[in-house]
Amino acid sequence: MAAHAEESPRDRFVTVYGFRPVLAALDDAALEVDKVLIAEGSRSPSVREIEAAARRRDVPVRRVPPMRVKVLAGNGKHDNGVLADVVAPRMRTLAAALEEPPYRRPGTVLVLDGVRTPANVGMLLRTATAAGVGGVVVPHRGTAGIDPLVVKASAGVAFHAPVLRSDTSLDAVERLVESGYAVLGLRGDADTSLFDAPLEAPLALVLGSETDGVTPAVAERLTGWLSIPMPGAVESLNVASAGAVVCFELVRRGLVH
Repeated sequence: MAAHAEESPRDRFVTVYGFRPVLAALDDAALEVDKVLIAEGSRSPSVREIEAAARRRDVPVRRVPPMRVKVLAGNGKHDNGVLADVVAPRMRTLAAALEEPPYRRPGTVLVLDGVRTPANVGMLLRTATAAGVGGVVVPHRGTAGIDPLVVKASAGVAFHAPVLRSDTSLDAVERLVESGYAVLGLRGDADTSLFDAPLEAPLALVLGSETDGVTPAVAERLTGWLSIPMPGAVESLNVASAGAVVCFELVRRGLVH
């Protein structure tokens, strides 16, 4: 397992890019915007509007080379040469969360393993937050980043979700197992039903990709498997739908609060 790396800005902020998402963040008084970056040479009316909104909020605006905006946004086609770092108050690294005393660690955790569709990540963040799940591991690699598409799918909840960052899902699962969590994967052919399994905290549930399920490397480190019974003629559920079933089964059992 990788050593505990120092926290980076990616572990504290949700980065939004493009004229409309940045302006929406600046116009939302409930959000704390750390800074706005604008590509050097950008002088459009939309840029001036963003600069004015940032001045009203006393948010620092920095002019940077266009390539820096593209790299940080990760989406050169839609960044419009502007991005904003929005403070995510409940976002932290998984390593930091697990260094807390046992009574302060998240009792229930979802781990996203290869969930690459932004809409599914956004819906999972919204559902887990609504259910009171202690943390959702969104790895920096192998899973869709928390970008404007994820924020939109979450209806804005992504800014306030209990996101736990790790480098990869494998790194996350290894840390959780070492910290004493039961780490269970969801698989359609598992013998044990989610509704019958003797679940108790600390508990982590791994949700695999929409097409391939849990990755082989992660599967090797799980402590068990669960299935969602489906008596009807459907082979599997969309990962966001499966996540909703999992989250509210935790609610039903009183494992979240």
